[in-house]
Parts: sequence; structure tokens; C-alpha cells
Amino acid sequence: MQIERTDFYSVPVQDMARAKTFYRDKLGMRSPNWDAGWPEIETGNVSLYLVDPAALGTTFAPHTAYIALRVPDVAEARGELEARGIEFEGETRDTGVCHMALFKDSEGNGLMLHRRYAP
Repeated sequence: MQIERTDFYSVPVQDMARAKTFYRDKLGMRSPNWDAGWPEIETGNVSLYLVDPAALGTTFAPHTAYIALRVPDVAEARGELEARGIEFEGETRDTGVCHMALFKDSEGNGLMLHRRYAP
């Protein structure tokens, strides 16, 4: 078997309308199918696929591992999101390799603004 690529990453949601509003209006992300029952959000490399686990017969549980969203400048992006009402978990972290700012989406899934600055 040869795996060619990752097509999408499923993001569990409890309230699809609330999640669509968060990703579209708060984060400013794009999807070619916001009106679909389960939209795929374009990120430039791997799509985020909003999915309601209850519709599949399973139980909702948010992801606790953070999805890293690459941005040109973490401090600037964080300021924009804070102005839109998004609360972050602590200060922006500088690992010596990258900057990271952790937060959660409307459903409790872990997200991170991320920018690697070291080779």
C-alpha cells in the first residue's frame, strides 16, 4: 500500500452552526461548501472537515491534541483573534524553534497559532 497524502482531518463538533460561525467568522477560514452538512475548510495543505459524531452514531469528544495553524506572525494573529473575542491559554510560547499560542474552538477542540522561525 502506498499512502499518497492526507486529504482531511476530522474535527468533531456538537453544534454545526456554532462551529461554522467560529471557523468562518471568528477565524476567517474558507470553505467551498459552508452550506453543506459537513463542510471542509481549506487550510492550504490539509483540509479540516467539521463532522458531527452523533450523526455517525458515536459520542462527541473534543480533540485535546492541538491542530497547528501556521500564520505569518503569531503575535499579530493572536491580537486579531483576541479582538474578535477568542481567549488564549496563557502567554504565547517561544520554544527556541517556533512561536505557539494555544486556544480552543467553539466545541472545545485544541487549536494553536504557530510559526516556526528556526531552520
